[in-house]
Amino acid sequence: MTKPLAGIRILDFSQYLPGPLATQHFGDLGADVIKVENRQGGDLARPQPGGGTSHMFLLVNRNKRSLAVDLRQPEGMEVVRRLAAQMDVLIEGFRPGVMAKLGLDYTTLSQVNPKLVYCSITGYGQDGPWSQLGGHDINYQSIAGALEQSGAQDGPPAPGGFQAADIAGGTLTAAMTVLAALVDAQRSGRGRYVDVSMTDSAMANMIMALAATDTYGGGKPMARGDDYPTGRLPCYGVYATQDGRHLALGALEPQFWKSFCEASGRPDLIPQGWAMGDKASTAKAAIAELVASRSLAEWQKLLASVDGCATPVLRLDEAMTHPQIQARAMVGNSTGPEGQSFRYFRYPAKLSDYQFSVDRRPPGLGEHNWEILQTLGYGDADIQALADQKVI
Repeated sequence: MTKPLAGIRILDFSQYLPGPLATQHFGDLGADVIKVENRQGGDLARPQPGGGTSHMFLLVNRNKRSLAVDLRQPEGMEVVRRLAAQMDVLIEGFRPGVMAKLGLDYTTLSQVNPKLVYCSITGYGQDGPWSQLGGHDINYQSIAGALEQSGAQDGPPAPGGFQAADIAGGTLTAAMTVLAALVDAQRSGRGRYVDVSMTDSAMANMIMALAATDTYGGGKPMARGDDYPTGRLPCYGVYATQDGRHLALGALEPQFWKSFCEASGRPDLIPQGWAMGDKASTAKAAIAELVASRSLAEWQKLLASVDGCATPVLRLDEAMTHPQIQARAMVGNSTGPEGQSFRYFRYPAKLSDYQFSVDRRPPGLGEHNWEILQTLGYGDADIQALADQKVI
């Protein structure tokens, strides 16, 4: 089986989460990903307090090779320029202007490699008054209007259980756009510069919020907890069970809501699933009382064969052992560079004539220095000299 990105070469300057997860996806799909790291310490997410490699680093850096190089030395810059001349894609996540100061910006590198697809992932984009500001996922969500809409009614904004701006924006928007530019480069012979703002991407995913704002709010957002994703409809929300756990109801379609109500012995609630205004509060209170009458385990047993879009709210440890997750083989086990065992999530899509595999465990810092430099034409003596000079 040939992986779909076999033969594609990617130079990865990114750190932490968004860029490394994108390049891990590329590596899982068969690309040769070379991770460029500072020879002193490497990726800022690499160190584990107390020594060793952090679990976060292990989870987003498989199927890559590591090149540890000092870009402050001319010899180190020469190594990277030689690599860039051979690459299909370059991904970086520094603030705007940093790569230009190094002489590794798109304008410079595209002159020696016209087919290069060059992607910059930043919080606010390459231009605009905030382009030079630092930030993290919670900041990008807040500026995009996503954080204000997230959370329960009468409660504070809540950023959620995963980094929506980092991943939906910095990872998935970057991956999608890079692949689009890569297809075009293979047809036209010309690469493109890809400017990914995680704030822009978070805003672009606020589809339901914008629909509610302009349809029902007269241009003003619905109150948190009163829009469709966060509780406007009685049939779509999270309700506490008898034992303090929670049941998620997503029964938007009449047939699903009908199935849930009939299975739970409350067919009288069928007309109340889509109640609005004051009637919604009464309906929600009745549903909350119903859900609170049974434990989560009792609800799971009762609804096991009911197609009613009612599901248990699982903890991550429970989710990883759920029969559906197990059937899809989403959780694997691997080892890190120090031999430590860790669990990871497999590539989430299934493709015909493709089998996910960990061909390279997460690399140690500079683990592939010699291997990579040899492919660039450096002899053993040359490589040893670079090591002695602390270039690599």
